[in-house]
Amino acid sequence: MDTEALRTFVRAAELGRLQHAADELGVTQQAVSKRIAALERELEVRLFTRTARGVEPTPDGQALLPHARSIVAEVERAVAAVRPGSRALRIDVLGRRSAQAAVLHDYWRSHPRTDLDVVALKDTDPRAAAAAVEAGDVDASFRSVTDPAALPSDLRMIHAFDSPLELLTGPRHPLASARALPPAQLRKHRIWVPGIVPRSEWAEFYDELAARFDLRIDAAGPHFGDEVLLDVLAESADVATFVGARDRYIWPAGHDLRRIPIVNPVLAYPLSLILPRSNPHPGLRGIIAHLEGLPPIPGEVWRPSWAPAPRHGGGNRGDDGGPAAAR
Repeated sequence: MDTEALRTFVRAAELGRLQHAADELGVTQQAVSKRIAALERELEVRLFTRTARGVEPTPDGQALLPHARSIVAEVERAVAAVRPGSRALRIDVLGRRSAQAAVLHDYWRSHPRTDLDVVALKDTDPRAAAAAVEAGDVDASFRSVTDPAALPSDLRMIHAFDSPLELLTGPRHPLASARALPPAQLRKHRIWVPGIVPRSEWAEFYDELAARFDLRIDAAGPHFGDEVLLDVLAESADVATFVGARDRYIWPAGHDLRRIPIVNPVLAYPLSLILPRSNPHPGLRGIIAHLEGLPPIPGEVWRPSWAPAPRHGGGNRGDDGGPAAAR
């Protein structure tokens, strides 16, 4: 059934004059008459009778009207669901407790009228996230494709922000009382990061981090969830892990876990935003402006070699000669 004919029927029935319906729909009165006539032929009923003041629905027209209204409304909702600017802005994050989700929540709190849909794609491969952006399944993704050649040509990747790493330990760990730690003091300590997925961006991050600072990153064993990891840390005298400074973790008070900043240099996990090169969702402008306004990390910062250059400039270089940025 022709939905434009149904839309025309609804407006003619509501306005009572074919010319008024034509004016609102931006067509001629003749076009309105043709649409209604075609609908009447399809349904094999008369939908309107003429009156001195215009037209009014016949009993068959009155029976059709509520159903036609419902169909037209559903079509409008379907179109709005996929049209950029008229549907919610869909952004993919690594997890709902991640730094990206925290930053998006801060943005939403200052812009509460933003229609924002935060999702977490199940596929951990950043190239799959890029494919989702390319297909329009999401409008942007907080992922990093570490090989620029693997990024589709119709997408671009920009630096979003850097997330400083912290060491998370239980109260019995030998480093638990430290207020801050340089990377050199982490050597020979077991840093357990279970569930590192091969080919993921964080696998490449930890490989480069371990090689540069001679760290013992242990990815052994399956990841049974944050709760199990936190339980292990609370009971252990020799296991610690890395968390992002903005990542949200909640544990029982009896765990007495400690979050210790890493300094001199700060170890920064670079977060990127993948988005279309052309016709991005209009809502992304506000998100990008918010990211650009985030305060820089003070002091010396180490970032992996594949990290996109910060848009603010002002980058410095770590003592290994690799790229770093004072963000």
